[in-house]
Amino acid sequence: MPIDFSHLSRSASIAISVFAYIAAIGLAVVAGSLTPTSWHPLATIAVADIVGTIVIFLFSFSFNNSSFYDPYWSVKPAVIALYYLLAFPDSGTPVRRWLVLILAFLYGIRLTANFYRGWPGLVKQDWRYTMLQSQYPKTYWLISFSGIHFFPTLMVYLACLPMYPAMVKSASSLSFLDIAGSIVTFLAVLIAFIADEQMGKFRQNPENSGRIMTSGLWRHSRHPNYLGEILTWWGLWFFAIACGLEWWWTGIGALSIMLMFIFISIPMMDEHLKERKAGFGEHMQKTRAIIPLPVK
Repeated sequence: MPIDFSHLSRSASIAISVFAYIAAIGLAVVAGSLTPTSWHPLATIAVADIVGTIVIFLFSFSFNNSSFYDPYWSVKPAVIALYYLLAFPDSGTPVRRWLVLILAFLYGIRLTANFYRGWPGLVKQDWRYTMLQSQYPKTYWLISFSGIHFFPTLMVYLACLPMYPAMVKSASSLSFLDIAGSIVTFLAVLIAFIADEQMGKFRQNPENSGRIMTSGLWRHSRHPNYLGEILTWWGLWFFAIACGLEWWWTGIGALSIMLMFIFISIPMMDEHLKERKAGFGEHMQKTRAIIPLPVK
């Protein structure tokens, strides 16, 4: 059974979390290097990805806190992009490869920093995980592995598919689609950054406890940070189709993540906020979920 480490300080918790990711990345690299050289790079990444996920899950289980997994979503794209850059040094178009790598790192740094900045440590885990743990105490760790760890791993794996043609398969010249991908992805990261900064400042004010955020990007959107997340993956997809329209299918990841937010994440968050904040139901009726436009 997992041991209770909730007494650990925030700094100790962060140190353990960072160590967990060093271990996960290290063992994932070892696992990937042990796959046959004849394997497709996507298969090699899948094996490494699964090993990395299992390592993080073991930390989640051992410390009784599934929030160990939360940074995985943001760390993984940069690791995959770096793998393509190093494993296939003579492939693709150099400028396109570096654009994808830099944007993946910008995305990862922003989201990872935002997590650690707001994470109090192992004294707390995401409210959704705690809810599942209380509702399904006997099967929680099975749910945690399949739903909290493996499912998001699959989603991000699919969302990173455009990196393969963009960084490995195509040496075509840059086109307007690469420019579009750069602009959309950068703006997506910027939107999410601004939204998180605005919400962070709002929460720092004790007078805002129980209140609804209705200023800045949050004025006409209940979840502008999710808009940034969704647009990030569609922006990345532009780099794939810049390599040829035959790579259209790599957009399955961006589509899957968009549908996950629309039909799972947003409804769950809205219900949670309705319970915690008076008037949020009315706020939902006059404020769009994602697109920051006034409701007519």
